[in-house]
Amino acid sequence: MVDVCRGLAAASVLLSAVVHLDLYQVEDYKQVATIGPLFLLNGLGGIVLGVLVTTWRHWLPVLGAVGFGALTVIFFWISVVHGLFGLKETATGASQVLSQIAEYAAVVFGLAAAAGLWQGRAARTK
Repeated sequence: MVDVCRGLAAASVLLSAVVHLDLYQVEDYKQVATIGPLFLLNGLGGIVLGVLVTTWRHWLPVLGAVGFGALTVIFFWISVVHGLFGLKETATGASQVLSQIAEYAAVVFGLAAAAGLWQGRAARTK
């Protein structure tokens, strides 16, 4: 069960990363000051994190997936409600919905995987 949650957390992070890279490249977010480079960093960081979650069977990378998903959602909603670095985002569109679902899933499955890995670690040390 832990490995399934790890896989789903990694897939969620990777999906969010691909959406951000697509928005950066195809939707021309690279032209937006500050936000463009942040989208690129989010996409590249998500790919690295997704690979780490799948290759390193430890609670640390899945906790990173939780943080990635939570922070990305938080900053998205700050951008929707107040604006962020001069950009006021809308909460509509396939990219926004798909990315949010992926980020919420990264949080849920990351927490489940981290808890399972932590419990397994605790059981081995007894």
